[in-house]
Amino acid sequence: MSVLPGVVAINTFREAVRDRVLYNLIFFALMMIGAAILVGQISIGIERMVIINLGLSAISIFGIIMAIFIGVGLVYKEMEKRTLYSLLSKPIRRWEFLVGKYGGLLLTLVVNTSLMTLGLAAALYCVTREFERSDATILVAVYFILLELAVVTALALFFSCFTSPMLSTLYTLGIYIAGVFAPGILGISQFTQNRAVAAITRLVYYVLPNFHDFGVIAAAAHGDALPLALIWHNTLYAALYVVLILVAASAVFSGRNLK
Repeated sequence: MSVLPGVVAINTFREAVRDRVLYNLIFFALMMIGAAILVGQISIGIERMVIINLGLSAISIFGIIMAIFIGVGLVYKEMEKRTLYSLLSKPIRRWEFLVGKYGGLLLTLVVNTSLMTLGLAAALYCVTREFERSDATILVAVYFILLELAVVTALALFFSCFTSPMLSTLYTLGIYIAGVFAPGILGISQFTQNRAVAAITRLVYYVLPNFHDFGVIAAAAHGDALPLALIWHNTLYAALYVVLILVAASAVFSGRNLK
């Protein structure tokens, strides 16, 4: 495989750093320390649960915001700055460019999420003064958040290949929200008496990314163990979905007239 996507990915990561994308970590760290001190003063017996819930929720929200608002501009920004044309004039295929952009943003999100996880660990230790074996579930929850971000990033990149950043944001956000409530959509098909409606809702359920299965924040906050089968299922599901979306994005972008 060509090394060009790797070069594009590294450059995308450097651009994110130059744009001060990772500076939100300072705000996150300060927020977590302040929340830890506050929770330590007003809660009795539930400090650990509240801190984990708050921290993982913040990591997820920050990640989704970054994935969407940066992802939708990956292609559009290159076209606006006219740098895309000079890039494509070099021996690089369009799909390699897209894969590189995707990899660069995903790398940014991994670094961002990893550092925020360290901030969560520091806040948790500040309150409880110890770590428990059940806290390992936090790492699984963070891993699921990263899988979720990988899918959202692919969706944002896909829409950025053929529409404006505003519409791409709305489409990606809409699919994300629908994916979070995917079981509810399937429930409609099970309770409706209309076969046409049942067929449509069932189709929508299987086409939409099922983000509901990635949501294990509550389980992590309570220290519940997660089955290994769920980890493998979510990993394979996210990988397959990302590959399919990137293939679709490459097909759309390759057929687009950029003149």
